Amino acid sequence: MSSWRYQAVDAAGRASAGVVEASTEVAARGMVRDLGLLPMQVRAQTRPGSKAAGLSFPGHGSRVSARSLAAATRQLSTMIGSDIRIEEAVRIVGQEHENQPIGPVLDDVAAAVVEGQSFATALERHPKVFPQYYRASIAAGEQSGKLSEVLAHLTDFVASRERAGRKIQLALLYPALLAVVSMLMITLLLVYVVPDIVKVFVSRGAALPLLTRALIGLSGFVQQFGLPIVVILALAALVWNRWLANPVNVRKFARFRLMTPPLSGFTRQLNAARFAGSLATLVRSDVPLVDALRAAAAVTPNAYVRERALMAAQRVREGTSLRRALSEAEVFPRMLLAVVASGEQSGRLGPGLERAAKDLEQDLEQLVTAMVALVEPAVLLIMGGVVLLMVLAILMPIVNLNNLAGL
Repeated sequence: MSSWRYQAVDAAGRASAGVVEASTEVAARGMVRDLGLLPMQVRAQTRPGSKAAGLSFPGHGSRVSARSLAAATRQLSTMIGSDIRIEEAVRIVGQEHENQPIGPVLDDVAAAVVEGQSFATALERHPKVFPQYYRASIAAGEQSGKLSEVLAHLTDFVASRERAGRKIQLALLYPALLAVVSMLMITLLLVYVVPDIVKVFVSRGAALPLLTRALIGLSGFVQQFGLPIVVILALAALVWNRWLANPVNVRKFARFRLMTPPLSGFTRQLNAARFAGSLATLVRSDVPLVDALRAAAAVTPNAYVRERALMAAQRVREGTSLRRALSEAEVFPRMLLAVVASGEQSGRLGPGLERAAKDLEQDLEQLVTAMVALVEPAVLLIMGGVVLLMVLAILMPIVNLNNLAGL
């Protein structure tokens, strides 16, 4: 149990303050309401010698998966579409997910809605759980009275993003594991197996082939300098992370990845798909176009693409057409620009963007499949070739020794 200091008002509007004991902020707010008071602020009370505590957000530090967010959004869409009050729907869904990180988050959102905050405002208490495009869509849905429809769009979008991300991760996982395991095996052979074999060759005084001498030299190098190399690599990684802590450097590296083969095509396709999908959801949720562009840019992975998308939003605010603004950004594929131009002329920008996003996702999936189809055999060939050379380097002196013994 923790101590929570609250500030509240009674039915007559008189201010009141005090301390209650509860396990979470939601429970503390409930205890304050049980006293006949409306809680305005609840803070964890700071104890001497402890770290200062600010507002407590249950589940704020926990990672909420896209799958959990999609499931909760789908349930909210169904319940709100059945004319259940928002606070009641959020509370029930939070109870359904009470054993998951999103459960306490929804409990806190429900408590904020009960206190008079709008649903979108309550979601802003947890920006790491509910992305900017999600909160913007909810705000537009509340303003237009189409909250259940907006939640339905968000359900499909969050679920599709989660499926696409999972496919990419699983597709790239096997080649990465294969490369790591192969490098580990080769290192172990060089450190523990080759030196013992070298002792046998040296004791026999046999002339060693060039390949065997090269393997012996590589083994000695790994034994002598292996640990310093690991330390240097660790320090290089630390310096790299410090370098990337600067936003200017992040944009430089993002632009490098976007413009430099062989990953430029994948990077461009991934960011275009994420941007188009987010923008389609926001536009179909009746979010103003400039706000929709900014929210879609905020969830775009590449920092350089994000910067160019924000510049496009500024150009649209100045009166430029969306097609021209995105064209000037020079980071989006021509197909997306053509769809945007057609959507602007026909007044069906949202459906057009949604179709473009699906096409981009399909192209991205095909690109990932092709990359994996090339990477897997490449890793197998390279690692298999290295192992073959090591085996030959070991067997050739043995064969020579046997030949000499036969003479």
